[in-house]
Amino acid sequence: QVQLVESGGGSVQAGGSLRLSCEASGSIFSINTMGWHRQAAGKQRELVAVIGINGSTSYADSVKGRFTISRDNAKIMVFLQMNSLKPEDTAVYYCKAGGLRGGYDYDWWGQGTQVTVSS
Repeated sequence: QVQLVESGGGSVQAGGSLRLSCEASGSIFSINTMGWHRQAAGKQRELVAVIGINGSTSYADSVKGRFTISRDNAKIMVFLQMNSLKPEDTAVYYCKAGGLRGGYDYDWWGQGTQVTVSS
C-alpha cells in the first residue's frame, strides 16, 4: 500500500505563487508516475501535470508556462510550483501516484489540499 500526504495549499491573490508538495510512504517501490490533479467546485477532477520516473513531464494546456512539476526520487516526493496563479486555478489539488499493485496498474491518491486564488 502507498500513502500520499500533500502540503502547501493555501490562499493567494491572483498573480501570486504557491508550491505544493506530496510525500509518498509505504510500498514506494511500486510507484512509477507521480502527478497532480485538481477538482474545482461543481467540476470533474482534471489532470494538471504528471512526471515519469525518468523525469518526463506533461502538463494541461491551461497551466503550461505557469506550473512546473518536479520530483525527488530519493525521497519519493513530487512538487508543483505554481506561478502567475489565476482565480480559475482555485480547486482542491490531489497528488496521485501510479504504479503496480498485485501485478496490475493501480493509482493511489492523497487526501487533497485546497488552493484558493482571489482576484
